[in-house]
Amino acid sequence: MTNSLDKILITILTLGFLTTAYANTKPRVIVTTDGEADDRASMVRFLLSANEFDVEGIINSSSQFHWVGGEGWNAFHEVSWIRDYIDLYAKVYENLLLHDPDYPSPEFLLSKWKVGNINGIGEDDIRTEGAEWIVKVLLDKSDPRPVWIQAWGGCNTISRALKILQEDHPDRMEEAAKKMRLFLIWEQDETYQEYIRPNWEKFNIPTIISDQFDCMAYIWPKVLPETVKPFFEADWMTNNIINGHGALCEVYENNNGAFNAEGDTPSFLHSIPNGLRSMESPGFGGWGGRYVKIRNNVWMDPLPDTTFEYPARQWGFSNSWSKKMEHDTEPEKIARRTHYFKPIWRWLIDVQHDFAARADWCTKDYASANHHPEIRLKNTPLNITAKAGTKLKLDASPTIDPDKDSLNFKWWHYKEPGTYKGEIIEDSPTAKTKITIPKNAQPGDTIHMICEVSDTGLPSLTRYQRVIITVTD
Repeated sequence: MTNSLDKILITILTLGFLTTAYANTKPRVIVTTDGEADDRASMVRFLLSANEFDVEGIINSSSQFHWVGGEGWNAFHEVSWIRDYIDLYAKVYENLLLHDPDYPSPEFLLSKWKVGNINGIGEDDIRTEGAEWIVKVLLDKSDPRPVWIQAWGGCNTISRALKILQEDHPDRMEEAAKKMRLFLIWEQDETYQEYIRPNWEKFNIPTIISDQFDCMAYIWPKVLPETVKPFFEADWMTNNIINGHGALCEVYENNNGAFNAEGDTPSFLHSIPNGLRSMESPGFGGWGGRYVKIRNNVWMDPLPDTTFEYPARQWGFSNSWSKKMEHDTEPEKIARRTHYFKPIWRWLIDVQHDFAARADWCTKDYASANHHPEIRLKNTPLNITAKAGTKLKLDASPTIDPDKDSLNFKWWHYKEPGTYKGEIIEDSPTAKTKITIPKNAQPGDTIHMICEVSDTGLPSLTRYQRVIITVTD
């Protein structure tokens, strides 16, 4: 690597989020999991999505819900479940390779499996293999790319890793922080508040603390829109995922054939490079949700309404907005709840179709399965600057489909992540479209246009390309 490229990469890493310089490279990810039933369901989808990532670690951890010594529902699932799932992945691995040679080998995945801090709620005193592994990844100078560390359970193994960094490498804390990205499914123990926040937030680590995920957890039958629910019910799940799709899908945790829960899945959906560019900023929105900055570089869910407040301390089961709204029955409150979860559910039909295709890849040959279209733009930069009133051409006509399926196009204005809050730009159902930047747009306003392309294969698969327009003076 040249010195000039080194400087470029260092500049990228100091910006606090992933930039478009990494838009076409695989994200690096580390999973920490407490092994709950919904974690195990998420792991099936994660392993079938492993061609999209550079997997740097799969680490057993604990949480306030599951720990070694917990009893009844709080009992800890044996750490070997991760090895068992990778063994099942091995049984379909050769078939997955028919669809994408980037699927990592089972041996490679097993080499990334480590046991972290599991002995108690929020236990972060013991130096564990899992915590040491996180340190090793963050301090490895051979790969400067960011590392997305996901907390499917508590933050305690992550906390222990950061303590090791502070204790053993205090002079490298800032270096490690620049590589780190955190996606927390709630704060499932106190370690974020007690250690990570006071010692590491000052480094401006991009951190998502999600509550929206709950619409993919156990309450989904209550909160998903009626148009989305059929893709989680028993008929669809049994036919498209559980039955006849190989050894890994056969162990998918379900509720009498229906979706049970995958509350942790948004943490890695966020990192799938599907063209939505969500890794560039948590505020952009994508399969893992859309978030707003509340302090430093910490991002949480948009407020449901003005009567809700951001938590001063731990954000989780006891005080989440999701749980406050779960049992709402009045029409206006149901509408508020539906709107709250929209940043995730708006994509869920596409997400489920993606899952179904990957399940097919476990057993079908290439010609019998469907594969994602590849969006290609012509004379359309991903980032455009133009004055208010300017007419722009957006062109995705070179887009291809590997299966030669017919393609359906849609250009649409994703208003929420943009700073321009005026009129909505009209949708276009064609590969090529023309738009006019509204005359009342102000210098500095941003407008997010999404090119959405779905094929006509079964299941229909969708990819996107986001184009961001910045209004100039």
